[in-house]
Amino acid sequence: MAYVATRGGERAIEQSERLFREEIGSFDVQRVNEIRQSLPYLVDRVMGEASLYDEDLAALALAQTGGEIYEAVLLLRAWRTTQPRLSVAEPVEQGDLFTHRRISAAFKDIPGGQVLGPTLDYAHRILATDVLRGDQFTPSSVDPADQPAPAQQPSVSAWQAENDLVDLPEPDQTAGGDIPDLTREPLLFPSKRAHTLQSLARADTGGVLALGYAAMRGYGRAHPTVNELRLAEADITVSHPDGRKFSAGRVKVSQAEVVSKKSEKLNLGFAATFGWNEVKCISAATLDLNSAGAPKGSATEEEFFLYHTEGVESSGFCIHFKLPHYVTFQSSLDAMRDAKAKKAAKTDPAASDPAPTKSEPAE
Repeated sequence: MAYVATRGGERAIEQSERLFREEIGSFDVQRVNEIRQSLPYLVDRVMGEASLYDEDLAALALAQTGGEIYEAVLLLRAWRTTQPRLSVAEPVEQGDLFTHRRISAAFKDIPGGQVLGPTLDYAHRILATDVLRGDQFTPSSVDPADQPAPAQQPSVSAWQAENDLVDLPEPDQTAGGDIPDLTREPLLFPSKRAHTLQSLARADTGGVLALGYAAMRGYGRAHPTVNELRLAEADITVSHPDGRKFSAGRVKVSQAEVVSKKSEKLNLGFAATFGWNEVKCISAATLDLNSAGAPKGSATEEEFFLYHTEGVESSGFCIHFKLPHYVTFQSSLDAMRDAKAKKAAKTDPAASDPAPTKSEPAE
C-alpha cells in the first residue's frame, strides 16, 4: 500500500481543521460535565473501546471531536499511552460485584432471582416530541422495593457447574505483571485466552454486533442463549507498598455468559467490558462461544473477528483512503491505457503505426 504525502497545502489544512472546530463551537468543563451526565452509555462505550476508565476524559474526548466516536476513542487511547502503570489490581470475582442488573434467559428461578435493574427492554419506543415544543421531560420517580435485592449475586454458571450442567475452565493462576497485555504485546494466533478477552473487551461495538448477529442468524456453529447478563460495579483492589490491600474505587462493568447445548453438557461463551454495554457483551460472548472449531475465514473464526472488530485500526485503515493516492492511481490508469492500446493493436494493426511526419521543403 503506497500513497504520497500531502504537501504544499499547510495553510489549507490548518484552515480545514479550524472550520471543523468552528462548527463544533467552543466547549468548557460545563459542556464536558453535561455530556458525562446526559450521555452515560455513550461515555461507557468510549471508555470500553479505549480500554481506559475515566468518565471525565471520555466526555472530554466526545466534546473535542463533536461526538465522532472513532476519533474520541483514538484520542483516549493516545492519552492512555502517556500514563504510567502504577499497579495491577486483584482479580474480580463475579460473586463480589456490586450488581445493578442481572438477568438470565436460560432459567427463570436462578439463585438470587432476576434483577431487572435499569433497562429500556420493555419500554414503548415513543419519541418525546413534546420536548421540542417547550415541555420538559421529567422521569417518574422509582418506587423502592419492599425488600431490596442483595448487592452481591452468585454466578449462574457456578450453580450450573455444581449441578453438572456445564464444565467451567480451570482458574487462571497468572497474576500481577505476568498477565498478558494486548496493549504491550502483539496479537498472535492462536490467540492467548487473555488476549482474546481483552480484544473483545475493547472491540468496536458495531463490528462485534455485526459479526455476532451473523453467528446468531446461522452463520455460526452454535445458537446462543443468555445464561447471565450482568451490569455491575467492581471494586478495584490494589496492594499498598507496605503489603496492605485497599479499594481504589469502583468501575462500572458489563459481563455476559451465553450457552448452547453440547452433547451432554452446555458450552459456555463469555465476554466482559468497561462500562454498561449489553449489546456488545452478548455479541462478543456469542463470538467466543462459536470460535472453537470455526472454519477458516468465517465470521466466527477467532483470527477473523479479532482483527476486524479492532475499531481504531479498521477506522484508520478506512480513513487513510482519503489521503492522496495519486501515484498508485495514475499507475493503474497507465496500465488501463496500455491494455486498451494493446487490444486496439490486435484488432487494427494500422492503429499502432506511428503517424507519418510532414516532410520539410528542400532548401
